[in-house]
Amino acid sequence: MSDSQKWLVLAFALALGWLLYLLAPILMPFAVAAILAYLGDPLVDRLEILKYRNFRLNRTWAVIVVFLGIIVTATALMLVIIPTIEYQIGEFIDKLPSYLQWLNKSVIPTLQKYFGKGIRPLKIEQLIVYIRSYWQDGSSVSENLIKSVSHSGAVIVGWVMNLVLIPVITFYLLRDWDDLVARVHDLFPRRYASTVGMLAAEADDVLGAFLRGQFYVMLALGLIYSVGLLSIGLDLALLIGMIAGLISFVPYMGAFVGITMAFMAALLQFQDAMHLVSVLIVFAVGHSLESMLLTPWLVGNKIGLHPVAVIFAVLAGGQLFGFLGILLALPVASVIMVLLRHIHERYTFSGFYGGGSGL
Repeated sequence: MSDSQKWLVLAFALALGWLLYLLAPILMPFAVAAILAYLGDPLVDRLEILKYRNFRLNRTWAVIVVFLGIIVTATALMLVIIPTIEYQIGEFIDKLPSYLQWLNKSVIPTLQKYFGKGIRPLKIEQLIVYIRSYWQDGSSVSENLIKSVSHSGAVIVGWVMNLVLIPVITFYLLRDWDDLVARVHDLFPRRYASTVGMLAAEADDVLGAFLRGQFYVMLALGLIYSVGLLSIGLDLALLIGMIAGLISFVPYMGAFVGITMAFMAALLQFQDAMHLVSVLIVFAVGHSLESMLLTPWLVGNKIGLHPVAVIFAVLAGGQLFGFLGILLALPVASVIMVLLRHIHERYTFSGFYGGGSGL
């Protein structure tokens, strides 16, 4: 590749990055749809292969089956999870006055004894009024959500557009996924096609391990934590368990946040230290299952991103592109890691690295 071609590629990459930065506010439904299509493409491919006697699904019907399966599963989960979380939060708020009274009578005096009179008792009535103002009796999560977006017509239009666009774009991407991949591959110069194909295959392995594997790990951990906390009688078990599971894509973050939230909830609800041990056992079991079973089985060792690199990628993506950047940070970091591996391999076999001449 000549110097002019290299500069042209660099200019194209910079222009593409700047264009993505400008279009970030409208790219969210496309990014979500692309992730869903990537997750569903292997299942569509398998349905195309299956044959019953002389009957076989074509690509469109295989996509329809997978697409309907995703919608039905997501709807069923929402119908179960959202009302349960709403009920648990309502129960917790109803018992909150007694929890706060216990803090004033038992915890605050102990803290004052060791840390001085600067620690004052909680103003229970004000706190209850403040909390209930955000959680009205008889209101649901969906009602609160609708009220929060009803003040802005633009927000409503954006929500509706996303709700409509995501399934539509997902359907078309799933239907044409293999053709799109083939066309992108055909765009590359033939002299680099084999190298690009090799890198694309490796990147596909890494992305598949991350997106599909980590998605299943997050769901499994959310279920494990929720069931474990339910078994010890914690009122906010499902909410805390699902939050801990969903943010577990950042190493140790899910367990840390989950333990912190569960400690606070258990201390208020049970008002003793023994249940804190039970919380630790739940998260210790979940973390052990993740490290010894779930991650090796579902994800493997193909990603290999250091925890610090994961945290940096998420923060950098959020800073540059907002929620879209957070959504795409780790997939992009995984692809960059594949390219860096290739560059490192080329470098270690180069004459500059192994040559005898020094600088």
